[in-house]
Amino acid sequence: MQKPILVGITGGSGSGKSSIANAICEAFGSNDIAKIEQDFYYKDQSHLSMEDRTKTNYDHPNAFDNDLLVEHLNALLNGEVIEKPIYDFAIHNRIKDTIRVEPREIILVEGILILEDERIRNLLDIKIYVDTDDDVRIIRRMLRDIEERGRTIESVVEQYLSVVKPMHNQFTEPTKKYADIIIPEGGHNKVAIDILIAKMQQILSEKNKNVKL
Repeated sequence: MQKPILVGITGGSGSGKSSIANAICEAFGSNDIAKIEQDFYYKDQSHLSMEDRTKTNYDHPNAFDNDLLVEHLNALLNGEVIEKPIYDFAIHNRIKDTIRVEPREIILVEGILILEDERIRNLLDIKIYVDTDDDVRIIRRMLRDIEERGRTIESVVEQYLSVVKPMHNQFTEPTKKYADIIIPEGGHNKVAIDILIAKMQQILSEKNKNVKL
């Protein structure tokens, strides 16, 4: 198999990163795409008490095990299978099970801080920043955290104002300068998504031609 295309999708929490990733997956099919979520690579916290785990700032670069993420991305680029960790937000820790991920022609890497780490940036062929208004993002995050993570409205708002927003301004927003493509409004921007997919198809086509030659 030829060397995969590595595509990074970043932006603030609730910006629409997953919608764009899903649109790409639908366009190419699961047989051609491997998806890596930075959220799965939060550091193991087995050594901490439950009380201490709940204090983790999940929007800070130090929360992520980027060493493992970089190791796994390089493995996929080299045609190797990886065991992707699974993070359970109910217990604020990884679980023992993993997800087997095989290399594919396209590897999507999605997360709020993937462009913050120079090692990850240097691996990416296409860097995408999803730029969505703060009020839209907080509403999306609130709905997600209440429905999927059992949070209360008060806790989501308090966390957003005290942690998420300042961390976004300090660490995520500045990485916009590294992006090759900036997509406003996430998955609702069909024109931008179509252009992105067309560019990826072009790169794949050119790689296939070079392999045949």
